[in-house]
Amino acid sequence: MTELNYDDRTDFDDAERGFIAALEPAVIKDAGGTVVWDGESYAFLDGDCPETANPSLWRQGQLADKQGLFQVAERVYQVRNLDLSNMTLVEGDTGVIVIDPLISAETAAAAFALYTAHRGDRPVTGLIYTHSHGDHFGGARGVLPHGHAPVPILAPAGFLEHAVSENVYAGTAMTRRAAFMYGASLPKGPAAQIGCGLGMTTSTGTITLIPPTVDITHTGQEETVDGVRIVFQLTPGTEAPAEMNFLFPELRTLCMAENATHNMHNVLTLRGALVRDSRIWARYLDEAIALFADKIDVSFASHHWPVWGRDAFVELLAGQRDMYAYMHDQTLRLTNQGFTGPEIAEQLELPPALDQKWFNRGYYGSLSHNVKAIYQRYMGWFDGNPAHLWEHPPVDTAQRYVADYGGVDAVIAKAKAYAAEGDLRFAVTLLNHAVYAAPDSTPAKQALADIYDKLGWGAENGPWRNFFLTGAMELRNGVSHNEIDTANPEMASALTADMIIDSMAVRVDGPRAVASGGFIMDWQLTDTGDHLRLTLSNGALTHRAATLEAPHSGAADLTLTLTKPQLLGVLAGQGLDGVTVAGDPKILSTLAGLLDTPNPDFNIVTP
Repeated sequence: MTELNYDDRTDFDDAERGFIAALEPAVIKDAGGTVVWDGESYAFLDGDCPETANPSLWRQGQLADKQGLFQVAERVYQVRNLDLSNMTLVEGDTGVIVIDPLISAETAAAAFALYTAHRGDRPVTGLIYTHSHGDHFGGARGVLPHGHAPVPILAPAGFLEHAVSENVYAGTAMTRRAAFMYGASLPKGPAAQIGCGLGMTTSTGTITLIPPTVDITHTGQEETVDGVRIVFQLTPGTEAPAEMNFLFPELRTLCMAENATHNMHNVLTLRGALVRDSRIWARYLDEAIALFADKIDVSFASHHWPVWGRDAFVELLAGQRDMYAYMHDQTLRLTNQGFTGPEIAEQLELPPALDQKWFNRGYYGSLSHNVKAIYQRYMGWFDGNPAHLWEHPPVDTAQRYVADYGGVDAVIAKAKAYAAEGDLRFAVTLLNHAVYAAPDSTPAKQALADIYDKLGWGAENGPWRNFFLTGAMELRNGVSHNEIDTANPEMASALTADMIIDSMAVRVDGPRAVASGGFIMDWQLTDTGDHLRLTLSNGALTHRAATLEAPHSGAADLTLTLTKPQLLGVLAGQGLDGVTVAGDPKILSTLAGLLDTPNPDFNIVTP
């Protein structure tokens, strides 16, 4: 077992360096008075680690819980721990550039107000999204409210496409699983939620999105915003499909986005996402050392605390470079020897020199699920064993297991015997079968919840702890309502017309659409110039744009000539006032009637 040096206080010194002021009390509410962020609930972390928490994760929680406005370098400030992510502010010639405006408009506004309270009123003169995850753009309207003068908004190429694919197309499912991953609905306390490794938890306010106006397309690209020169390193396929690091040369300050934080990150996040490329991640970290190590005095990221000095920067990036490269290469070595993902995860360990680094510990990602993700990236869900090719779904499998064991009571008794012997993992397997075979069995759910508690309390990984403890809570109390809404009008207004159609297509109820017979509908958007044809055929909604080379042929059943805001109103059921209509307007109600309504509160730990 790796020995960790708890006497090393370097991280604590760095996490407190440059402190100016905290938000007191650290409670943020929405316009209706609902609390969307409660930083006061983590005061218990000031105490010693209890038996209900892993000491290493407890230490990480103490570090991540440090809250307030901090000075990073001359003209560079951060607001930390008013949401899962950091907001960074760089003072320009006439105002301030905001980097990563948190998850919610309410927390972003509070963070910006904390900054201006101590640095004076400065207009926002630029906005930068480091990458395409919601905790780095969702609070945009908190710093650029409606009616604000236009400012340049910089993002890596592909940002909007990937932001939409994660937060709209599969947003409902990802958001539901994120509730388990971050434990936002769990009570805060030594036996409950103590953070998630990357930060404390997610805010639950209003998610917004303002589309970028400037794309960063290549490494070496330079832009000047409000007199501040910025040099970019594009890093697609690392922590996000669209991501970038960037240097402020005159300030000798570097933003590493979320590519190098103080923990092992996820190759595949437990909420769901595209599998990341740990091979290319390692290469971009190495490239960042070569590009920036001799040009900086400080490096900061979108989470956690900065590192000062060349040596600390190189130690962090080289250590994480080697970690991601090692897990990638060794996973493939063992894959090519015939081992499967779960088998590799059981035997692969990091070398001690990597494993002992605090910044490589599995507080957010874990070696176990990262190895399985790397296997999935190359080999997919199927391990090659024909027995796994056409298995029964979980409920049918569970019913057969329970019947063969002699019923639910017998399975519970056997699971408790395994738990008493210390085999909590197989006890969970048996009890999960009991719950899926008899979801109304209170003894089965209670027994499973008790073991989830024990697994959560022992986990060093924050999301594992939150998954186990949220699972236990829902087994005891039922499904927790999800407060985060990724399908709100503010998000919809940022979508392109293509994205709007795609977001509808994934909601079409195929069997009912087949029975409807289909239609052709044209959208002519006067403000964007888009001429789009939507075709419902054989239960599938597809579309294409008219071009000079491939114009639309034949008449549509319905043609709408309108602006994009009018289109959003029509799709929201606000009627056709002001819209030019040709053809049968009943096509709209036909389409609306075929759209399934996503369920944000679907079951996870019960069938």
